[in-house]
This record gives sequence, structure tokens and C-alpha cells, in this order.
Amino acid sequence: MFLRTGNIELAETTDGTAAEPGASYAYKASLIGSAHRFALTEDRLVWHVAGRSGLWPYTDIAAVRLSYRPISMQPRRFRADIDHVSGARVRVLSTTWQTVTLMKPQDNDYRAFLIALHRRLEEAGSKAALVGGLRPGLYHAAVAVLAIVAVSMSGLLIRALVTGEWAGALFLVGFAALFGWQIGGFIRRNRPRRYRFDEVPEELLP
Repeated sequence: MFLRTGNIELAETTDGTAAEPGASYAYKASLIGSAHRFALTEDRLVWHVAGRSGLWPYTDIAAVRLSYRPISMQPRRFRADIDHVSGARVRVLSTTWQTVTLMKPQDNDYRAFLIALHRRLEEAGSKAALVGGLRPGLYHAAVAVLAIVAVSMSGLLIRALVTGEWAGALFLVGFAALFGWQIGGFIRRNRPRRYRFDEVPEELLP
């Protein structure tokens, strides 16, 4: 069952009592449509997404992938992809749409739900693959692009210094610092890795 509170719906246990903290989570992936809702019962993950529902025993969950996925409207955005042995997948985001111009973070609720999910999986004896970061091919492509951009900007900076274009050099230094802070953080957080149920990567949680 699900209990409506505010603009989202939270889970109840089967006996009608409120679920324990972290055992339910909901977010809106867009302004149109209902919230995506998730609940952790004693033996399974219950989800309702875009008119579809599922009851997945923890032992049938094949993999959990955590990643850091910032976008222009919300730089602190995290994602969990949960795979079923059938090949089905559900996605959990740490942000929710509130208005046309506002995407609100749900850091504490998202973190609590993911920690609770990993605990339930471990207690059920799950053999799910726990993966952090981007897929290796995508990650290495991103690193290669970052390296090309860094080399190009270094060349432009050297040229600006040699020709005395101090304003241009200052702009390049500022741009490089901003670029390195944003993209560097994305690359660092999304390094491909495996982890354990009791060691969820802190950099992949808000």
C-alpha cells in the first residue's frame, strides 16, 4: 500500500502501519505523470513507475549500479539503477520536480532508502552485483575527452602568455578552474568500481 503525504506517496507496511524510516521513497521524474514510488518490505522491493508495478524478491535483484549524474538544473543529482534477473530495470533519482523551474534535491531520503535497500539485500543473502560509477567504456571515453580538452586549453594558454594576451590568459585560467572542478568531480565520483553491501561508496550518495 502507499500513503499520500504532501505531493508524493509513501509506503505503508502490509498491516497498514507506517513503514520504518528509509523503507520508502518517491520522486517525480517529470512534471507530467505521477510520482515514481518504491517501498522495501520484509522480503521484496515494491515499485510503481509510470503505470507499471513490480514486486521483486531481494534474491531476484541482479545488480545495483550507483552513479553521480548532475544536470544543469541540479548539480547534486545521483542515480541508482536496479536490475532484475529478467532484464527489467527501475531507476531511482535523488531529485524530484516541483515546478517548471525547480528540481528539488531529496538527499536525506534518497540516502536512507539506498542504505536500507543494501541492508535488506545483504540480509536476504542476495548475490546482486554492486557496481559504482559509469560503465568502463563510457568512463574511459569521458577521460579521453577530458584529456583532449586539457591539452587544447594548455596550448591556448601558452599562446596567450607568449603573445601577451593577459585578459585571454586570465579567462582561460578561470575557465579551466571551473571546468576542472565540475568535470573533474564527475570523473572522480564515477570511477568504475565494485563495492560491498556494507561499504556503499560515500561519493555516490548525496
